[in-house]
Amino acid sequence: MPPIMGAGAFLMAEFTNTSYLYIIKVALIPAIMYYLTVLFFVHFEAKKMGFLGLSPDQLPRIPETLKKGIHFLIPLGILIYVLVNNFSPMMAGFVAVVATFMASMIRKDTRLGLRDIKDALALGARNAITVSVACAAAGIIVGMVSLTGMGLKFSSMVVSISGGIPLIAIVLIGLASLVLGMGLPVTASYIVLVILAGPALIEMGVALITAHMIVFWYSQDANVTPPVALAAFAGAGIAGANPMRCAFSSWKIAKGLYIIPIIMAYQPLLLDGPFWEVVRTVVFSSLGLIGFTSFLEAYLFHRTNLFEWIIMGTATFLLLLPSLTSDIIGAALFLAVVLTQRFIWKNEWKGLLGLQFSRKELADAR
Repeated sequence: MPPIMGAGAFLMAEFTNTSYLYIIKVALIPAIMYYLTVLFFVHFEAKKMGFLGLSPDQLPRIPETLKKGIHFLIPLGILIYVLVNNFSPMMAGFVAVVATFMASMIRKDTRLGLRDIKDALALGARNAITVSVACAAAGIIVGMVSLTGMGLKFSSMVVSISGGIPLIAIVLIGLASLVLGMGLPVTASYIVLVILAGPALIEMGVALITAHMIVFWYSQDANVTPPVALAAFAGAGIAGANPMRCAFSSWKIAKGLYIIPIIMAYQPLLLDGPFWEVVRTVVFSSLGLIGFTSFLEAYLFHRTNLFEWIIMGTATFLLLLPSLTSDIIGAALFLAVVLTQRFIWKNEWKGLLGLQFSRKELADAR
C-alpha cells in the first residue's frame, strides 16, 4: 500500500526507469481496491457470525482521539521519510521502532516505564517463537525448491507454454510465483519473475509498468498462501491463533490479490488510459470485487438463497469483463440482488444455509 511498498517498489522504479513517486501513483488505486475486498470479506464474516458493532455513543470521538494520540503520527512520518530516501527496509523498521518509543515518551499517559519495556520485549520474544517454528517447518519446502532449482525451471516452463495468451500467462505466472515464494523472499521472487516473465508479458502487448506491477503483485502471494504463508504465520503469532488456520483464512480473504492483476492487464486500472475509461474501470471493477466477496461468503445483507447466489456470481463475472455492455448488465444484476435482499425479503433466510437471528434478538440474548 503506497506510500510504503517495500524494497520491491524501489527495484521496480529502477527497472522501469521511472520515479518512486510515479510507482506510488499508479499503485494507489489497485491497493485501495484490494483493501476494499478485504474489508467486505471481514464485514460479511462478522455479519454471518452475528457480531454486533458499537452504538454511536460508544464510539470514540475523533477530536479526543487525535488529542490523545496524534503524536504517534510522528513515527509514521519518519518511516515514510526514511523509505522514500532509500533506507533499507530493515533500517527503516529499526528507525520506526525507536521513533515510536520516543513518541510514547511525549505524553505522560503513554510513557513507558522500565517494567513496560521489559514486558514489551518479553511479549515480542514469545510471539517470535510461533513464527520461528513455522518458518523452520517451511524451511523443508524452501530447501527442496532451492536445492533442486525447481522454482526457476517451473517459471521458465509455465511462461513458454502460455501460447501467447496474456490471461493464461498471468495465471501461470501466479503459479510460478507461489512456487518461487516458497524458496525466496518476496523481493527476490519479484526479481526472478520479472526477469523470466516480464519480457514475455511485454511481447504479448502488456505495457512495461503493467507487466512489472502484475509480477510485483503475484510475488506477494506466497506470503498468504499455504503451505508457507509466512505473513499469515506472523499474524498468527501476534494473535495467538492456529498458524495453519490463519494461513487458510488469509488465502481466502486475499483473493483480490489474484484477481486485480488480471484487471490491470486488460483495463486501464493503472491510470494508463482516458480519464473516463479509468473511472469506469475503477467503479465497475470495485462492484465486481464486492460481488465476488458476497458470492464466496453467500451473504449480502443476510444469507443469499440459491437463486440470489447464482445471480451474484453471474454479476461478478460480467462486472470483471473488459466490456461496457457486460459492466452495465452485471451492475443491473448486482443491483437486483441488493434490492431483493434489502427491500423484498424482510426476514433472514432459514433452512439449508443455517438459522440467522436479528440484531435485536442477539442483543436480547446477550
